[in-house]
Amino acid sequence: MDFIKHPWPWYVAGPLIGLIVPALLLLGNKTFGISSSLRHICAACIPANISFFKYDWRKESWNLFFAAGIVLGGFIANYFLSYSAPVKINPATVVLLKQQGVKDFNGLLPHDIFSLKELFTLRGFVFIVIGGFLVGFGTRYAGGCTSGHAIMGISSLQLPSLVATCCFMIGGFVMTWFILPYLLQL
Repeated sequence: MDFIKHPWPWYVAGPLIGLIVPALLLLGNKTFGISSSLRHICAACIPANISFFKYDWRKESWNLFFAAGIVLGGFIANYFLSYSAPVKINPATVVLLKQQGVKDFNGLLPHDIFSLKELFTLRGFVFIVIGGFLVGFGTRYAGGCTSGHAIMGISSLQLPSLVATCCFMIGGFVMTWFILPYLLQL
């Protein structure tokens, strides 16, 4: 039981995630992805006459069970299988982040940015609210999230997913090296 509480190495976890794609395709011709779940929920719950929500969401209802399983799995992992050791971060990264004002490395996310107390500061509002909005907007605008494009799209040889994944990586590098240092100073 102890092995499940420790982080699994990339060469075990990565192939397991990657094997979900062919399993879904072989078992039910389903595509891996979670970012469309909110659209399915809105289509099921909002009786408005909005064309974006007028489709047969019942055909995609399996995706809602998939999303519920992810939430349940996250809850179980966090409350019953959590790993209490600090997250391993490269020491050079720790030094760099400390120079930029990030000092708390005790959890999965730094509490001096991502906490309820920080939500009411300018920096916390930018990271949590504006950042969350941009992630949601970008996911819908790109026709899927990073996982959907990188795992499902590339493995099924879709050129738009390759382009989207390259753009995600470029955006991540630009954000990390050129924008994040300024946002951390807010």
